[in-house]
Amino acid sequence: MGRLLTSPPVSRWAALRNRYLGRPRLKNRLTHKERGSIQASELALSHRFRGGLGITAQRIWLSDLPEGFRGFRILQLSDIHHSLFVPLDYVAAVVELSNKLKPDLIALTGDFVSYSRSSIEPVAEILGGLRARSGVVAVLGNHDFRVGADALERALRRQRIQVLRNRHRLLQKRGATLYLAGVDDYGYGADLGQAMRGIPEDAPTILLAHNPRLVTAAACRGISLVLSGHTHGGQVNFPLLGTVYGRSPEKMRFKCGWDRLGATQIYVSRGIGTIVVPVRWRCPAEVPLLDLEPHHREESSSIPAFVQAGYGAAWTASTLGLAAD
Repeated sequence: MGRLLTSPPVSRWAALRNRYLGRPRLKNRLTHKERGSIQASELALSHRFRGGLGITAQRIWLSDLPEGFRGFRILQLSDIHHSLFVPLDYVAAVVELSNKLKPDLIALTGDFVSYSRSSIEPVAEILGGLRARSGVVAVLGNHDFRVGADALERALRRQRIQVLRNRHRLLQKRGATLYLAGVDDYGYGADLGQAMRGIPEDAPTILLAHNPRLVTAAACRGISLVLSGHTHGGQVNFPLLGTVYGRSPEKMRFKCGWDRLGATQIYVSRGIGTIVVPVRWRCPAEVPLLDLEPHHREESSSIPAFVQAGYGAAWTASTLGLAAD
């Protein structure tokens, strides 16, 4: 797997810079009327979801991203956890909001259900309403394996949602190619080597992996971007005490939002649903909306120097509506 990568320490200044850097301006394909409709929908959803819901809009600069994928928009949905506490009307509302954002690709990063096999078919049918130019792809999470991975895979595929279980597919746009890989959950048969088999070395690649613990293995293989969930961002964030993971920047690494390890960037979504307790506090549900941009040496002058030094090519997330406290 190559050399072992370790996570560098995060200074408190770096953590503050990551949080308060500013709000990126997306190359927005939406009209003013559509943006207003989306913000109204988000506000309505935020009152329905316990703890709120926000759309996180972020640009991601990827080295050697083909020019044809400039502005390629990925919408990520994670940890839906359909159950008594996340009913189907909540899921349907998220699907409606996602379609209004007009993504090129929708990435579903696992944990569609919580405990019951009876939840599989209904949530898959609702998710079948998702629409994106390059399709809808999914990987499975730990709860999906506990409930019934094969049954969930079949249900999603009946809805024309492609499930990547230790394999990859090609994305093509304007004559350019981008690789998209997906693995089973960490601890339930994740095989990154199998998923990457056949992908040329150093080819720009996006990996869907439910558990962000796979970021080290992804970095060793030079994967460009990892999209994960699983952590719920902590779900409950107490003042002074923080989350179940702690409150320091070091303990929250790879638990929420954007980060990087070596040349590999990762985005960890706070997800949609809840688990254990049906409550979110100071940790809103999230719909990440990621715009990809190619990053080349000649473009580095357009990126602020302190961003290059501390966080490479990616900007900090901003939220359209409720801020993630």
